[in-house]
Amino acid sequence: MTAAAMSRVLNGKVSITVVESDEIGTVGVGEATIPSITRFNSMLELDEDEFLRETQGTFKLGIEFRNWARIGDRYMHGFGRFRQDIQLTTFEQIWQKMNSIGRVGDLQNYSITKMAAYAGKFLRPRLDVPDSPLADIAYAFHFDASLYAKYLRRYSEARGAKRVEGRVTDVSLQKNGDIGGLTLATGKQVTGEFFVDCSGFRGRLIEEEFKTGYEDWSHWLPCDRAVAVPCSSVKPLLPYTRATARSAGWQWRIPLQHRIGNGYVYSSQYIGEDEATSTLLRNLEGEALAPPRTLKFVTGIRRKAWHRNCVAIGLSSGFLEPLESTSIHLIQSSISRLMYFFPSTVMSEVDIDEYNRLFRREFEHIRDFVMLHYHATQRDDSPMWNYCRTMPIPESLRRKIDLFQSHGRLFSEPDELFAQGSWFQVMQGQGLRPRGYSPVADVVDDEDIHSFLEGVRLAILKCLEVMPSHEEFIERNCKATPPA
Repeated sequence: MTAAAMSRVLNGKVSITVVESDEIGTVGVGEATIPSITRFNSMLELDEDEFLRETQGTFKLGIEFRNWARIGDRYMHGFGRFRQDIQLTTFEQIWQKMNSIGRVGDLQNYSITKMAAYAGKFLRPRLDVPDSPLADIAYAFHFDASLYAKYLRRYSEARGAKRVEGRVTDVSLQKNGDIGGLTLATGKQVTGEFFVDCSGFRGRLIEEEFKTGYEDWSHWLPCDRAVAVPCSSVKPLLPYTRATARSAGWQWRIPLQHRIGNGYVYSSQYIGEDEATSTLLRNLEGEALAPPRTLKFVTGIRRKAWHRNCVAIGLSSGFLEPLESTSIHLIQSSISRLMYFFPSTVMSEVDIDEYNRLFRREFEHIRDFVMLHYHATQRDDSPMWNYCRTMPIPESLRRKIDLFQSHGRLFSEPDELFAQGSWFQVMQGQGLRPRGYSPVADVVDDEDIHSFLEGVRLAILKCLEVMPSHEEFIERNCKATPPA
């Protein structure tokens, strides 16, 4: 992704060399995304249908959460916004008011993406009908991450990037402390002025050479393992990711065109690898297509993602478990930030410090949002859930919860990834309820609100009637060739 973006944005003004080794495996489980990925692909000027065919991709309208607040519960965090606000009152405020007096339906009735997801339907947004819910459709993708990497490799090489095969055995430093070059196992020397560390959890440059340090957040996010296995596809082809809470973590389900990706993210403090693997295999919907593979990680953040002439992007910079599908987004946002602060031959400490500040700020915002799913629960059926429900939480998250529980108020910083609508959906889904609603909602007459909401609900139902199924849409537009 970094090489592709550089080859596109810098347009031949710099020489780009990718050093990678086929001997070193990749994590390869980051297959679910959020809508920001469409901006990245658009920046690269990718043909979306071609991209989906090349990566066995499907569309994603949201994430369904099962058993998170209580066993048996389910809710959808749908992409996009709810229908427009009424007068100067937000949708969230008027829904909370009407919900408090029992005059409103389930929250999903007022979201085109949620309703389409559960109906198994998909359509790209119809911007030519701005007053229709069809204009509000927001979407992301599920895709095979290894196929996406190969696709972007071809893209980058076609635009001048060079790939060098080889494992790094030594790093040479200049007199001023900057990295000067790499020595590969083949004996080849690769020199450069600026280095991007995409070496995963290892942090080959940012940590092994520069020892910038790692801040452990596992006391807030205790899961430290994931066992993953693909299985054969089943019908229907769902346009959403599913996250099902288990006794010591949660299980993902990601439908691609050629298979379903599955995994159990868990805490080794509360369950062993054998039991976690057995739990995952018992809950597959299709036949397992490969042996289960276990990954180890520590949630947290690199204390400096950019140090001297090296910036870490991806897992080398930190890790937040994939509950809200933010891993690929964090790669994308780091690339965008790097392009904004792209250095000259002399590194600017002011730029580096600001990059690191913004990097930490984004990580902390996402950390709090992921924590909300764990902490705001009524589950008391296992030691892990008892810990998560009662653990101390950062003041930044405590403030958001307290504001919501007071009068249903939600605030997001201008640069936060997850907007108020996302916080609202998850807080409601996790069982948080405000003690009151904003008095601003009383400005609008109850009957007017009821009529407005009913109109939204009926308009969405009419839209669903004209939308094709997710599978039909893929068949017509971006059907991939089945792999051998």
